[in-house]
Amino acid sequence: MKKRAITAGLLGWVIPGLGHIYLRRYWRGAIFLVAIGLMSLLGLVMGGKLYPFQADNPLTFLAFLSDLGNGLLYLLSRFLPIGLGELERQSFEFGTAYLAGAGLLNYLVALDAWDIARGKKS
Repeated sequence: MKKRAITAGLLGWVIPGLGHIYLRRYWRGAIFLVAIGLMSLLGLVMGGKLYPFQADNPLTFLAFLSDLGNGLLYLLSRFLPIGLGELERQSFEFGTAYLAGAGLLNYLVALDAWDIARGKKS
């Protein structure tokens, strides 16, 4: 059961809701996928920034940790020109907040899938 819980948690982190779909909680997984996916998409459309790892500034490091919660989107942003941030746009700060919020929410969703797989939650 431990391997199943780790798999569900990792899948849930990589793609929002995938851990729940793996656990055959299809509706819950689909809702998380759509909700967090739209939140991330809105953040990118608004010109938000996904922060890279920088240990010199504590606030930038915390922003990195929240953005890392986006899973596959964050990993793609390191190789593709997405999430670079467009400072000249009025919606830049809102987009960055949406991306950070989506990442933090995805951490909670992945932990939820992990708890379900462990049998601690139904």
